[in-house]
Amino acid sequence: MDTGLVTTLIVVGVVVVVLVVVGIAVWATSRSLVALKGRVDQAWSEIETQFHRRAELVPTIVDTVRGYATHENGLFETVTQARAETLTAGDAAAASEAEGHMQKALKRVFSIAEGYPQLQSSQAFLQLQSELVATEDKIQSARRYYNGSVRELNTKIRVFPGSAVARNRGYREAPFFETAEPAAIAEPPRVQF
Repeated sequence: MDTGLVTTLIVVGVVVVVLVVVGIAVWATSRSLVALKGRVDQAWSEIETQFHRRAELVPTIVDTVRGYATHENGLFETVTQARAETLTAGDAAAASEAEGHMQKALKRVFSIAEGYPQLQSSQAFLQLQSELVATEDKIQSARRYYNGSVRELNTKIRVFPGSAVARNRGYREAPFFETAEPAAIAEPPRVQF
């Protein structure tokens, strides 16, 4: 056999092996990006579910407190507006801002409630408060899971070969669910009766 032909076959073989390895790496990276994006979307869905659960509780809490603190209409309007803002937030950036407003409003509602002993002893109010605290804890948990998923996706997008595959497939870094005022969401609104 001719040495030139052997050399050509070796070069072709090496090129084919390299192309196969590159193809497998691109395929694996692409699948990984799809999985990570799916995890981010699923985590965001959980946050939205908890927002809706809280949104169902808030009007009942507001109505209960309003029965005792009738002169606080401005606060109740603020809570209603924050609730609507949270429900219409389409992405993590808008939800982050809305969440800060909601937390401030709820803390004010519970601060006002402290001044009404009859309200503090109302079994219905205590049950609503307990449900709200449980929901806030679930929101915080979902937020941590979402941000962890976003961190993994964003890291994959920034590091080669993920960066090349992401660029070619149109993947973008996902925003974290943060707030301009971290103290507002540092802990759920809690009032001890």
